[in-house]
Amino acid sequence: MLTEGLSHTSTLTVTPDKTALSVGSGDMEVLATPMMMALMENAAMLAVAEELPEGCTTVGGHIESSHVKPSKVGAEVSATATLTKVEGKKLTFHIVAKMNDNIIGEGTHLRFVVNKEKFLVSL
Repeated sequence: MLTEGLSHTSTLTVTPDKTALSVGSGDMEVLATPMMMALMENAAMLAVAEELPEGCTTVGGHIESSHVKPSKVGAEVSATATLTKVEGKKLTFHIVAKMNDNIIGEGTHLRFVVNKEKFLVSL
């Protein structure tokens, strides 16, 4: 059952392929903002995955986040997503990204519960 408070933490190690220089979002070898946001989405997806009806998943609808500190290659970054609101199939998460104990980004993320088969057929 989807209830407020469900949470998950996902982690990644910053590697050259996850840098702004590599993904094209900047020209420095630091964690790319799109990669941090993908980590945030992953944490939100996994926070609710085990509570979904069979055959269902969630898809991202909106994400808004700050990215206030850089993370160099080799650094470990985590993102913790907490479900804050359930409105039918619409799920809202608060997400915090950290490196060590320092917040590097924070925001909100909206996901929607969908039936995988029906979703793919609708494309």
